[in-house]
Amino acid sequence: MKQINLEIKALSPLAIGRQKPGGSISEAETYIPGSVIRGAIASVILKRANTSITHGDDFHELFLGENPAIFHNAYPADFKIKSEVRVLPNTALSSKNKPGFKSQPNDPKHNGVFDTLIDRFCAESFGHIYDPNCPVDGGRVDAFTGFYQVQNRYYRNSTTSRLLTRVGINRRRATSEEQVLYSIEVLNESQDYQEKPVIYRGTIFVADDLAEPLYNFLNNHPEDLRLGGAASRGLGRVKIAVNLPCEIKSSVNNRVKEFNQKLRQRWEEWKNIFGISMQDSPENSIYFTVDLQADAILTENWQRTTLISEKMLQNLTGINNFLELHAAYSSYDYRSGWNSAWGLMKDVELITNKGSVYLFSVKSEDLWEKAWENLEIYGVGDRTCEGFGKIQICNEFHNVFREIAK
Repeated sequence: MKQINLEIKALSPLAIGRQKPGGSISEAETYIPGSVIRGAIASVILKRANTSITHGDDFHELFLGENPAIFHNAYPADFKIKSEVRVLPNTALSSKNKPGFKSQPNDPKHNGVFDTLIDRFCAESFGHIYDPNCPVDGGRVDAFTGFYQVQNRYYRNSTTSRLLTRVGINRRRATSEEQVLYSIEVLNESQDYQEKPVIYRGTIFVADDLAEPLYNFLNNHPEDLRLGGAASRGLGRVKIAVNLPCEIKSSVNNRVKEFNQKLRQRWEEWKNIFGISMQDSPENSIYFTVDLQADAILTENWQRTTLISEKMLQNLTGINNFLELHAAYSSYDYRSGWNSAWGLMKDVELITNKGSVYLFSVKSEDLWEKAWENLEIYGVGDRTCEGFGKIQICNEFHNVFREIAK
């Protein structure tokens, strides 16, 4: 598999809605889902090719084959920062009064963000409740979610949206319909006067033999894609910049080693304070986290679930050795969508929200090294080729403790 990096600049408002089942209000997403990118690229290829799909051709292998391309979500990014956009874990907290990353060591507006996974695990292992407060003012803390990038310091990325009000059209007379107005919530586009253009960054994982043809197609049609709905009304115009296909480089082993080093150091600090623990020392095991970087559709025993269990992870990796789940921090929601090819609504899916965190331990690291790399490439759950189920093993933010809040 090779990786193609995308940078999407919004030239017009993007109507990328998330319809809640049973609701009449369509809310705008805060990012561009992989399913939207996948559908838009497939649509343009079919229009340009002007031919039918045959089994074994490039289009079939790219979208319908046994090893289809994986289109990840495109998250809002700072165009000056080249690092990958990540999702903050559910275990991240920040001050309730002055939330946010620090822009400088003594930032008067933000008290910083820190992670609680390792400290909470240690506290519960020693039989204590972990209830942290703000490291700056001692006040209350609250969950801190969203997207972030790292370049010397931490940056939080977000999008802005607005409502566009439109007049309903009488289809028989092709004129405006009296007393019919509707509003669409859209993501804002880039403006010439803006210092920071509105951009989104995502990736495509694609088979080696299809990487170059897909890159050439995207590079030759940078402004042909229309993302989201209401394209006939002028919405959804984007400009795509793509990088040359490259090998997928994994740093998972380094992240696992650093995570375990921090965990053991923290464990010793807690041990010096409270003495004997209720659980074995982490020296006897290798710990790792599974951090959802995208919403996931999880199934176990033919039923929807929000938990990545030991059995599920063993089935995904084919490793049946010792594996233990210690903690899970997850939440759920519902998703639907529109299938343009069929002209029908997609099924309503129970999804596990991005940012969910699962803490596991194993006895042998060597058995899991390749499995961790494959999990980061292929993801977990259903519809991974549409961007669902993307994970990261041992997100670096778990190493940010309360006293060094960023």
